[in-house]
Amino acid sequence: MTTRIETDTMGNMEVPASAYYGAQTARAVENFPISGLKPHPAFVWAVVIIKKCAARANMATGRLSEEIGAAIVTAADEVLAGELADQFVVDPFQAGAGTSHNMNINEVLANRALELLGRQRGDFSTLHPNDHVNMAQSTNDVIPTAIRLASLEMLDPLLEVLEGLELTLTAKAGEFDHILKSGRTHLQDAVPIRMGQEFGAYAAAVRKNREGLEACIPALLEMGIGGTAVGTGLNAEPAYITGIIEELTVATGFPLIASPDLFEAMQNMDPFLALSAALRRTAVNLGRIANDLRLLASGPRTGFDEIRLPAIQPGSSIMPGKINPSMAEMTNMVCFQVMGCDQAVLLAAQAGQLELNVMMPLISWNLTFSMELLKNCVQKFTESCIYGITANEARCQRYLEDSLGLVTVLAPYIGYNASAAIAKESVASGRSIREIVLEQELMSAGELDGIMQPEHLTEPGLPKQ
Repeated sequence: MTTRIETDTMGNMEVPASAYYGAQTARAVENFPISGLKPHPAFVWAVVIIKKCAARANMATGRLSEEIGAAIVTAADEVLAGELADQFVVDPFQAGAGTSHNMNINEVLANRALELLGRQRGDFSTLHPNDHVNMAQSTNDVIPTAIRLASLEMLDPLLEVLEGLELTLTAKAGEFDHILKSGRTHLQDAVPIRMGQEFGAYAAAVRKNREGLEACIPALLEMGIGGTAVGTGLNAEPAYITGIIEELTVATGFPLIASPDLFEAMQNMDPFLALSAALRRTAVNLGRIANDLRLLASGPRTGFDEIRLPAIQPGSSIMPGKINPSMAEMTNMVCFQVMGCDQAVLLAAQAGQLELNVMMPLISWNLTFSMELLKNCVQKFTESCIYGITANEARCQRYLEDSLGLVTVLAPYIGYNASAAIAKESVASGRSIREIVLEQELMSAGELDGIMQPEHLTEPGLPKQ
């Protein structure tokens, strides 16, 4: 590979001749071959849009010349349009704070802007990654601002697919609402429930998780950009600080505001911790729902077999005809990963010291990764699993008739102890609750029929004889 020589404050560095990044990025690539991962595209988008808006704000104050500023803006627009995506190459596991991420983007935009001005890449005498692209900025205010913007950008599609899941579960609740079945607590027989009530609860849980994610948005809208290195705003004019917030609001469409405390916005990772926790809560409920579906669909001969999940692929390389709950299993795995990402964010958030949290690259990667995983997972889970679920009404009816949970309705009439004795007798003999009650002449057939109406047992109140 042919190379060129670029120079930073540490000296000369070989850079691939075709690269738009420069010496600092090349050092980071050499120093941090850790995971093979690259920054999430939403994070790159966020940093690039900050650079574009910073250039516009600096031109408005007169600090940045129109010629250089316009070249930076054009270069940024090209990247925002999808060009040069392969030039953002720094591993998320890198030196603290995200300086390497920031400089990767500064160098790419600087070198592309130089080309637009008819100059050679690496000739930073007139347009410099630090002096011009990074003007009035620090990694320390750019990166937390970028995490906020990337999170806001990724939340919209995640909230959309969660709403789709909620609506699909709600539709299933209506479809299944006439199906009576045995409830289960402790994985043991319990009082009757309608299958529609089960699915309605799943829909309500998803709605609450969606609302929990939405509640994170106001804190994410508070921008700390302009605080520069430690929150004082050194090297950033007041007009720039106001101007870049206005530019970012226009460029992103988000109703952004300046943080009331630039020091706090730099030190405190609370907005990201709250978002990560909301993602974790969503994952916990999705995983719980997937677990329920796997149980309810287990069998089909030796399990519950109360519902049937869509068959999407063969389930075994050795057992012909076997079909597994593959989409639910995938959902479980995604949820476990999101929970692990949240733990990493938690540890990184508490690792801040004094004026800065240097673990921001880890926070950024785990948040964007979690949102990407959940978005894709929820969409496929909804389309390829939830939408096609069917109920096995005959199996539900059989379980309901055999369930010991029906004895609960007798307790107000014959007492708890007598009801428990009937349940024990039913287990020991295999006979039904009804048969034993009639045999022991505890109630007449008419009285029992009046009480043992499963439809009446799925709503509040005391069943009447």
